[in-house]
Amino acid sequence: MNAVLVPPQPKIYHIAHVDRLPSIVADGFFWCDAEVVRCAPAGTTIGMSSIKQRRLNELRLSSYPDLHVGDCVPFYFCPRSVMLYLIYQGNHQELAYRGGQGPILHFEADLHAVVEWANAQPARWAFTLSNAGSYFFEDRCDLAHLGEINWTAVQARDWRVHKEGKQAEFLLEHRFPWHLIERIGVHSAAVYGQVVNAMPQHGHRPMVEVCADWYY
Repeated sequence: MNAVLVPPQPKIYHIAHVDRLPSIVADGFFWCDAEVVRCAPAGTTIGMSSIKQRRLNELRLSSYPDLHVGDCVPFYFCPRSVMLYLIYQGNHQELAYRGGQGPILHFEADLHAVVEWANAQPARWAFTLSNAGSYFFEDRCDLAHLGEINWTAVQARDWRVHKEGKQAEFLLEHRFPWHLIERIGVHSAAVYGQVVNAMPQHGHRPMVEVCADWYY
């Protein structure tokens, strides 16, 4: 158990290409992969197609056996994820995207605020103890079990010995509301400008920051 290490206000992080931001703002939601496949919103898709297919068609949550991983919007519990490292390296044979980490945005939200919103809908949610794209992950749907996440791994800068635990995920069914994003972390001043220009003139405008330490 890692209960003593559970942050008092855990944050969660979704990554997406900056050119996906206008459609997120226009829709007011981030969509799960199943909906992205169905509606094909504007913007670059990142991630590995084989893993996306597995999440869509094979991998289900034990907490909700009728719910595929790909029916949920995924978040990590940390920035600077293992997935971002693969994007940064840009040489994985299953990764079609080759544009590097520079245009990738980190969307930060507060876990407890998200769960409160989800429970009020209601919308189902869960968190995993490792990568939800693998065949051997465990999931939980009760925040009382947050101590089962390996928070040492989540917070590790060097994750070579913590790779599985580092990839713990929070999953929200179908859609994630834009208004719950508190902050957007970007790689550079140039991307900062793109993000600010894509923000709505009225309505929700989360804080935007250059967060170089969230990147490789």
